Amino acid sequence: MNILVVGGAGYIGSHMVRQLDLAGYKVVVLDNLSTGFRQAVTAGELIVGEMADQKLVKSVLSDHAIDAVMHFAACALVGESVAEPSKYYRTNVLATIELLDAMRATNVKRMVFSSTCATYGIPDVVPISEKTPQKPVNPYGFTKLVIERALEDYAHAYGFGFAALRYFNAAGASPLGGIGEDHAPESHLIPIVLQVALGQREHISIYGNDWPTPDKTCVRDYIHVDDLSLAHMAALERLELGKGLKVNLGTGNGFSVKQIIETCRDITGHDIRAIEGARRPGDPPELVADASLAKEVLGWEPQYCTPKPIIETAWRWHQSHPQGYDKETAKGSA
Repeated sequence: MNILVVGGAGYIGSHMVRQLDLAGYKVVVLDNLSTGFRQAVTAGELIVGEMADQKLVKSVLSDHAIDAVMHFAACALVGESVAEPSKYYRTNVLATIELLDAMRATNVKRMVFSSTCATYGIPDVVPISEKTPQKPVNPYGFTKLVIERALEDYAHAYGFGFAALRYFNAAGASPLGGIGEDHAPESHLIPIVLQVALGQREHISIYGNDWPTPDKTCVRDYIHVDDLSLAHMAALERLELGKGLKVNLGTGNGFSVKQIIETCRDITGHDIRAIEGARRPGDPPELVADASLAKEVLGWEPQYCTPKPIIETAWRWHQSHPQGYDKETAKGSA
């Protein structure tokens, strides 16, 4: 199969490209390089452009005889989505609809979509199953839910086959080396803690020490980026035209902010300074997946089930790439 990976120069997309290549798929990457990096694309052909450019996308789909699209391109910062909702509706919704219509025009009707547990909002019950009501509390989560609903409608009206995969906390880096996590600004807990270990930050801030959790800090479900990629391939192989899959991707295990910091201390051998502060508005106390449906319908189970091996891969990446990708030579134009 020939696969177009939209957003394949980003964190999760680049790991997807590597896994597809290892599995023998022909890969084409479309990315505007606004947040991604040329160096992250380790296989296939990179085409720099916008997914909203229907003329370009239709040409790529036709010229490369694309069989299916994997869609990772999105704005994905919760706080930014609240401050700049226009950016999120334009990129996550409007541009994705343009992508879907380019697919429709070229009769490419299979998509694996990168969704998020943020579509659930602040759940009443944990662990979170696919039956949990989707009540997003920020524009980021809502824009992802809009596309989930759009995919349902495209499947019904136009015969699309899709999988919407709701990630929990993506983490780690390829154990093969060379690619990893590089965001500016960085917003994910594990790389921020490791930046403290590298001397790039003075401390890690803990947002709230009065949560209803065992150690009073927030609890999250961390899933290795390669496990996410393998779930995507499993979903790709099970796409049926006119039907959709919607599944959670997580380990089913929750770990607190304090546990993550302590594990980072053990792995790095550094005394990582942590400062406790006030809660951030909108933070759920606990987000843990019930991923049993993914096992049932995809035959998928995560290989990394605890933070230690996940953080070990991240630490190897950050040690070998302390400044991330070479910002002067690797990053393209937006």
